[in-house]
Amino acid sequence: MHEMSLAEGIRSTVIEQAQAQGFARVTRVRLEIGRFAGVEKPALEFAFDVVMRGSPAEGAELQMIDLPGRALCYDCVAEVEIDDRLDPCPRCGGGKLMPQGGDEMRIKDMEVL
Repeated sequence: MHEMSLAEGIRSTVIEQAQAQGFARVTRVRLEIGRFAGVEKPALEFAFDVVMRGSPAEGAELQMIDLPGRALCYDCVAEVEIDDRLDPCPRCGGGKLMPQGGDEMRIKDMEVL
């Protein structure tokens, strides 16, 4: 379950920022997660709750924001949104697509006290 490792990475960032910015508590963490990131959201939510115990983010709300998949179509030279890596271009129907995004996961922001 790599979601546990992801939650541990979030915890490290929370602790690092709490020390650097001087806040004591995090009430909400908002994550941006790309469609192709391979993150199981229920598993990440569970891991987040477990891993944040004893940290400034214990009991914090985890909010996940979906980011679309994006690709560059070599046929019509447009950047388009796609639902699946193997989808054809929604603009021209072409099949020569190079993924350009949608595999990222990052902390967008945190609400702190």
